[in-house]
Amino acid sequence: MKKEITTKSESETFKWAEKIGQQSKKGDVYALYGEIGTGKTIIAKGIARGMGIKEEITSPTFLLLEVYSNKIPLYHFDLYRINNHIEFNELCFEEHWNGEGISIIEWAEKAGDRLPDNSTRIKIEWIKKNQRRIIIEYTGV
Repeated sequence: MKKEITTKSESETFKWAEKIGQQSKKGDVYALYGEIGTGKTIIAKGIARGMGIKEEITSPTFLLLEVYSNKIPLYHFDLYRINNHIEFNELCFEEHWNGEGISIIEWAEKAGDRLPDNSTRIKIEWIKKNQRRIIIEYTGV
């Protein structure tokens, strides 16, 4: 199932993602796609806030994974620095994606075909300076 929305500001994108977070449940995986600056981290922040996480969410580019404790833990991945399949294979991230938490994966295209079948794929595209097209594809539903 595919859905498309348009947001006109960063705060509107955040509020949309916050609603996603409020509806999230254990085992959900959100795979985020988009160019630098399109809003992947804003979506991650919104989902986290919707889950009830009060900590500041930052892009874990240099760590690759940031874990946030919560009633349901949040695993926030940033695959930007992954260079190839061999490097990715050594990380064993799938144990988190199939675990007891909720996963958000920025730069999900770097995971190749390793994403779970039930991932929600979210592609963010520029329309104008503050306007974004967000295409949500629910798989495995």
